[in-house]
Amino acid sequence: MTAERSALQKRLDRATADLETPLAVVDLAAFDANAAALTARSAGKPIRVASKSVRVRALLDRVLSRPGWSGVMAYTLPEAIWLVRTGTSDDVLVAYPTVDRGAIAELTADPRLAAAITVMVDSTSHLDLVDAVTAPGSRPEVRICLELDAAWRPAGPLHIGVRRSPVHSAAQAGELARRLVARPGFKLVAMMAYEAHIAGLGDAPPGQLLRGRAIRLMQRRSLRELIERRTAAVRAIGEHAELEFVNGGGTGSVAATAADPSVTEVTAGSGLYGPALFDTYRAWQPSPAAFFALSVVRRPAPRIATVLGGGWIASGSPEKARLPVPWMPAGLRLRPDEGAGEVQTPLMGAAADGLRPGDRVWFRHAKAGELCEHVNEVHLVDGDTATPAPTYRGEGYAFLG
Repeated sequence: MTAERSALQKRLDRATADLETPLAVVDLAAFDANAAALTARSAGKPIRVASKSVRVRALLDRVLSRPGWSGVMAYTLPEAIWLVRTGTSDDVLVAYPTVDRGAIAELTADPRLAAAITVMVDSTSHLDLVDAVTAPGSRPEVRICLELDAAWRPAGPLHIGVRRSPVHSAAQAGELARRLVARPGFKLVAMMAYEAHIAGLGDAPPGQLLRGRAIRLMQRRSLRELIERRTAAVRAIGEHAELEFVNGGGTGSVAATAADPSVTEVTAGSGLYGPALFDTYRAWQPSPAAFFALSVVRRPAPRIATVLGGGWIASGSPEKARLPVPWMPAGLRLRPDEGAGEVQTPLMGAAADGLRPGDRVWFRHAKAGELCEHVNEVHLVDGDTATPAPTYRGEGYAFLG
């Protein structure tokens, strides 16, 4: 593994030798291998690419050109409109409900957008907001997807998983579906249930054997419960509407979610980049494909090399797992008392003694697409060649703006 990492470092250094740091790259060989592995794990069910985890339209286009990948899961309605207008996809599911009145007005004024985009709802309040922007009789039908809460509630108030939709039971899903289809100007076409506590939680945290066992037990039991409940919810919704698709899963649960007969498509995105958080998964670990490089600027002491910048912290609960990981050269680690700093990041380890000012250190971000919020372009590395491709930020698109 160390030899493979060293060979990769040399190749990335050669491909980007004329570029200044900080810089971000995606190794296309690893990216394509991860895409192929995800397709195999989906067992013939189409994969909808999660744009949040990619944020580079050239790479969205690349994966969507592959067999087995179809459609985009966007994270805001403005993003979905942008992806349709730029030609990236004519099948975009918005993962979260929207309250953006300007985007709603744009959606409802354009039949092409309305036919290409499906918006998420979990209550009739979301429909009320659309109606307040554009009355039902003066717009094309708005395609909607009902979100079923996938969290596990094994007993009483115990809630395991993220807090998303208020619609948890099959009966609640059926009742909401009845109310949705009764509203003019809307068409219920899909249901989604995202099992974040399975897809987004590593089951082998390093040095935490008992916690890992507890996570795996929780995931097995909650998945069994979810399959039964999701199947019942699809049946209940089906009494009121004919669904075009049922979406579920994420990179960490592609195989398990695809095995659910009620699911017609799965979502994946992070696995294309192989960020560090996925090193704690047992079922499948993607190949690291996305990296960022920082330059060594000082050697304050033996076995310590300091790079400029580095505080590219991942979102979520504040913990060590959200820090970037120094990856190449192998044998470097963050100092526990300083971590990754905004201005400088000291790195410890025997490998530091081989570094001099001007040398590069390659890092892996803890999460996937968030890396792209720090750079205007990524360089797509094919062999020893690097080709720049703009990120969302580089194209002037503010991801949550």
